[in-house]
Amino acid sequence: MKIRYYPDSDVLEIRSLDEKPKYGEEYDENIILHYSEENRVVKIEILDASRVILSFLQPILEQKPIKGMMRT
Repeated sequence: MKIRYYPDSDVLEIRSLDEKPKYGEEYDENIILHYSEENRVVKIEILDASRVILSFLQPILEQKPIKGMMRT
């Protein structure tokens, strides 16, 4: 698996190294899934990645650690 970020276009690309994509479909407004001939997801493109990833992580980052569960 290979992960690349393109800051000029704010695109995050997650790609399987084994297969080349044959076609792609828009999953939602900012996510494009690319499929192999066998219909396996081989590449994921996240457009406007800074905002999309932050909105995904924000609830996790805002959670407070559970007492006794913190590592030291």
